[in-house]
Amino acid sequence: MSLKRKETLERQKAYFERHLNDRLALLAGKGIEAKNVEKDALVRELKADVKAVKNRLKAIADSDKIAADAAKERAAKAAVSAEEKAAPKPEKAEKAKKPAPEQGKEKKPKEKKPAPPAAAAK
Repeated sequence: MSLKRKETLERQKAYFERHLNDRLALLAGKGIEAKNVEKDALVRELKADVKAVKNRLKAIADSDKIAADAAKERAAKAAVSAEEKAAPKPEKAEKAKKPAPEQGKEKKPKEKKPAPPAAAAK
């Protein structure tokens, strides 16, 4: 995600938390019990907003972590492939150094089959 989106969500979270604290202070100033404070509609709404923004920020952090891990893997893979290109491949070297075929073995000439007898003389 873009950095701008993350900054926006952090500002929203601060906004909701500030309003939640103000609301809790107002209700405490009125002398409302904690049990009834939790039932206040505005308090529940603000808590839900804070929770939603936290979840979005967590998703962004997870996404950033995955992207960073993928970048590390790509860099490692690129380094390995660069090393492979620099070093000669042993397979090609082995093929070039194969011993010549043995001189003692000779190929047997193929025996030709006799031609079928020509049609009987008429």
